[in-house]
Amino acid sequence: MRIARRSLFLGAAGSLAVGSPLAVSLGAGPGQARQDPGLELSGRFVQGGHAIGRTWPRALIFVDGEALVSASADGWFFVGFDRDAPASVEIEIRAGERSVRQTLTITPGSFPSSRIDGLPTATVDPTDPALQARIQREVALKTEGFASRTDADDFRAGFSWPLDAFRVTSRWGSQRILNGTPARPHYGIDMAAPQGTPIRAPAAGLVTLAQPNLHFEGGLILIDHGQGVITAYLHQSHLEVAAGRRVMKGEILGHVGMTGRATGPHLCWRMKWRDRNVDPSLMVAV
Repeated sequence: MRIARRSLFLGAAGSLAVGSPLAVSLGAGPGQARQDPGLELSGRFVQGGHAIGRTWPRALIFVDGEALVSASADGWFFVGFDRDAPASVEIEIRAGERSVRQTLTITPGSFPSSRIDGLPTATVDPTDPALQARIQREVALKTEGFASRTDADDFRAGFSWPLDAFRVTSRWGSQRILNGTPARPHYGIDMAAPQGTPIRAPAAGLVTLAQPNLHFEGGLILIDHGQGVITAYLHQSHLEVAAGRRVMKGEILGHVGMTGRATGPHLCWRMKWRDRNVDPSLMVAV
């Protein structure tokens, strides 16, 4: 039986979709919606969430006093809030003599534990020197892919689900316990689906990495959607695109598998904004 993306996801993990898109306008009082020409914001203002803004073209964007990104030629920009984001974040815009700022209240996230047993020891705590050397080479490849900074704003139109039907088996941000040992939080959303299910690009972007057989991730693709917004697609059985190719929304990237550190066929979908891990599911309108 085919199950629609939205109903299946909400039935499995409806609490992932925290809040609804909302506009923030400078100078507005409670309950008001006054627009400021220097800054418009929408998004999910929660740990793991994001803000998508529009301001003056090529303006410099400061986050809590640190210059992190410049707006696109059309004035669009992205800011991500990681799992440990503070209770408030200040966004400041500077363009020549003009400047505006807005403080956002960040809602705490809810991050349960996730236990996985039966993994081979080598995939949890590899000690073989040759394997460790391989892992280091692969870390370098992934670091280069995540370092891409395409001058684009493909993120601005939002994302669709990369699978047509799936079951959520692990939520973003959950505390992983691997073979009984606590590990770092899981910065992906695991979407179980049959082996070979097509994986589609949820938004347009540039493929910065396409590797078929990494130790941890198995078949891995990274896509740059602009300004350091990078999505990752793990454990694929087969890749359909190569690095350097621009893909359009809905284009097939590859197919669901169980390669790398996986115990069953699924897609692990991840997103990073520069050095911050964010929840890609919160980019999807529900």
